[in-house]
Amino acid sequence: MAIYRAKTDSWYVERITSFLAGFFVFFSVILGLYTGNKYFFYFTAFIGFMLMFFAITGLCPSSIMLHKIGVPSLLERYCEEEK
Repeated sequence: MAIYRAKTDSWYVERITSFLAGFFVFFSVILGLYTGNKYFFYFTAFIGFMLMFFAITGLCPSSIMLHKIGVPSLLERYCEEEK
């Protein structure tokens, strides 16, 4: 059985996007539970929707923004190592 393990020696677009999604979900749930304000859970639902949207369409707005500010993708780093 194959086990997928992401490279953790550097930060790249895919890794930062996963980290940000996890951070925002965790933070919004903590705020929702701590404050008792149900509107924080709408933010959690939005993040879940965007994760499903990415899985279906392959389009991720946060990854596009990260790439535009200069964060390289894993594929770009892999291609640089091959040269």
